[in-house]
Amino acid sequence: MSWYRLDSRRNALCIEVHLQPNARSTEVAGLHGSALKIRVSAPPLDQRANDALIGFLADRLGVAPSRVRIARGAKSRSKTVEVGKPDDETLRRVQALIA
Repeated sequence: MSWYRLDSRRNALCIEVHLQPNARSTEVAGLHGSALKIRVSAPPLDQRANDALIGFLADRLGVAPSRVRIARGAKSRSKTVEVGKPDDETLRRVQALIA
């Protein structure tokens, strides 16, 4: 199973993420099972880690933060993040996250 998929019915790119808050730096740390492991320096208090994840992915994928949302797992380390209306460049950038 891949860590990302395109949901053409909802026109969204779905990314399975394993989030590690309170890290030294915010970065992609490879794969964790069938999820993309992302470390964020923000603590898991008051949605700060989730906000840092959304900002990080929006920046790396070249999309507005408003197009990125946590669809499942807001209070868990295992999350499904959706990127709305992905284009070819967004798909290329998501593939390059672990390349």
